[in-house]
Amino acid sequence: MSLPEQLTKLVHATTGPSPWFWETFPEVCGSGGRRYRWHFHAREEGLQFLVSLHSEGEPDKPRLALNTSCRPFLLEDSRLGVWCPEGRQLRFACFEPDRMQSFGLEEIAGWFSPSSERIYAATPPVGEFFTSTEQETGIHVLTAPECFRCVDELLAPASYPTAEKNGPAFAIFVVYPQAGLLEVLPQNWITHVNYDVATHWITRAIRDPETHRIVGELARVGVFELADNGRDFGRWL
Repeated sequence: MSLPEQLTKLVHATTGPSPWFWETFPEVCGSGGRRYRWHFHAREEGLQFLVSLHSEGEPDKPRLALNTSCRPFLLEDSRLGVWCPEGRQLRFACFEPDRMQSFGLEEIAGWFSPSSERIYAATPPVGEFFTSTEQETGIHVLTAPECFRCVDELLAPASYPTAEKNGPAFAIFVVYPQAGLLEVLPQNWITHVNYDVATHWITRAIRDPETHRIVGELARVGVFELADNGRDFGRWL
């Protein structure tokens, strides 16, 4: 397998946003070997775009529901993290599936899909934090709850506000919970002039373990590799 093929495979295995990439979501395991399953409700009436998490064998008793643009990730101690855009912020929430109360789908049917709310749970998160998507290029101090400190790095691609047509319309927010830092990497090559950013957006990104360059996927275009600075286009893979 060639290097571009290896990197493409790496990107395709990376978690993307709900509901389009729900099959890339990580397998969730609770304490004592308890397993949880993701379920995409697809065209179920009133539940379109909904992805829910339930204990294995209990599909009618979801413990967590995700609207569009959510990405789950694993944490220590059988905990589950979820990040998503909320307005001009990124929200990072931590849940304990074993301790989450189940709820009926009728509670959210017809409301959740068109709502601006991204996450629904009957049990509040163990911890959460927010970071603005309007921060300038560079490294900033970040304060994250203890439950996130086990995470070394998270790459969170999101839209980036710009007043200029030639300005970057997208950015990759590199979150370092363990170090308490955030690096903002506006994507100089994704502008309103070069792309229709409503349909061409970064679905997911990950770092090449060998070169440490960022690779990712631009919706409806393909898989790319960034330059060493993490902001300029390198090549298509």
